[in-house]
Amino acid sequence: MAKQISYIDRVSGERCIEKVFGGKLLELLYGQGILTHALGKPLRYGVSRWPLFSKLIGTYYHLPCTRRAIQPFIETYDVDASEFAKEVHTFSSFADFFTRQLKPACRPIAEGSDIAVIPADGRYYFYENLQAMGSFAIKGQRLDLRALLQDNALAQKYERASVVLARLCPSDYHRFHFPIDCVPSQPRLINGYLYSVNPIAIKQNMRIFSENKRMITTLSSDVFGEVLYIEVGATSVGTIQHTYFPETYTRKGAEKGYFDFGGSALVLLFPEGSIRFDEELLAATRQQIEIRCLVGQSMASHSR
Repeated sequence: MAKQISYIDRVSGERCIEKVFGGKLLELLYGQGILTHALGKPLRYGVSRWPLFSKLIGTYYHLPCTRRAIQPFIETYDVDASEFAKEVHTFSSFADFFTRQLKPACRPIAEGSDIAVIPADGRYYFYENLQAMGSFAIKGQRLDLRALLQDNALAQKYERASVVLARLCPSDYHRFHFPIDCVPSQPRLINGYLYSVNPIAIKQNMRIFSENKRMITTLSSDVFGEVLYIEVGATSVGTIQHTYFPETYTRKGAEKGYFDFGGSALVLLFPEGSIRFDEELLAATRQQIEIRCLVGQSMASHSR
């Protein structure tokens, strides 16, 4: 893309440039040049609001012939195949590779009942309070909770929540996990569109989070209270799959589900005053740059 996307790698501490999958398409849809600006809006409207587009992409990547794309993808996007739970040659399709599982030892879970952990591999922003969001990376925009949650009472309850925004790239491990010990509710589906969650798109229109297809789960915790866990679909992600058992006590780090092919996002809302994010995570957000984190790393501690 014309504009590079940079992020901080939490493990190395280095500032990196993202290798964007489908960069030319994103440039066409969200670029600011005269031609792309003229064509981009109607094209992204059609791509994002036409469910058949994502269905066709998903159907194609489930075909056995797409296996040939796996190894080139691994090499181009620096995916660590040594972490995979099974050998590369055993994947039945690119979609099978995309929803891969990892060896548990590759994602150790930070210990302590008062420690919340990173729920998915991805690029993150962290906000101590929803009201502070406009001061940092989203250029004056805040989450519209009423639109996001489709529940006025719930929106009022979380109007000063601590917020986690996670963006999963196509090259990321696409299974998501529980950040805390909890009893999760049944997920609630809110149908919507499938706009890209690429940061260039988000900075143009943060309403994407409340316009895209999403599922909302309440995590009931003795330590952190009631946490809202929201999976957000994006371009080419028509399906959000859950693999957990609702209304059953679940340990942090356990798998909650996975996204089918494409980019996707998570939004977590912690009750006001319940959590204190790790300082290095907040520092990255204050710099208006995403930080890439991995499942199981420490994310925050209970605010006593």
